[in-house]
Amino acid sequence: VKEVAGKLFDNALTGMPVVSGDEVIGIVTEGDVVMENANVHIPSYINILSSFLYLEDPDAVEHDLKKVLALTAEDLMTEEVITVDPEDSVTDLATIFKEKHINPIPVVDKNDKLVGIVSRSDIVKLLAKE
Repeated sequence: VKEVAGKLFDNALTGMPVVSGDEVIGIVTEGDVVMENANVHIPSYINILSSFLYLEDPDAVEHDLKKVLALTAEDLMTEEVITVDPEDSVTDLATIFKEKHINPIPVVDKNDKLVGIVSRSDIVKLLAKE
């Protein structure tokens, strides 16, 4: 989870595809990371801290810590990924962003190979340049 959050932050991304080889198998967004932290990590850390404070079972503490540290991009990702083709128009993209409430969208070629990712901010940048 830390690595995913770091990649999102370091690259100023709102989300990124999860791939197996060149195939997109999911997408992880900032929202996925935040929700996972709200639902899993924070209670786990509280449980871990309370275990130390009250000297509860060390095995339970170790289990909770491993649970927090073991989450992967695959655990966080949304599996039903909407993708676009490199030839899709900006209008098509804007419609998908609006109707599906997703951001960003992976761009795949005719062989379903990941070739890029497009976000709402990319469209804003494009429009600002025109």
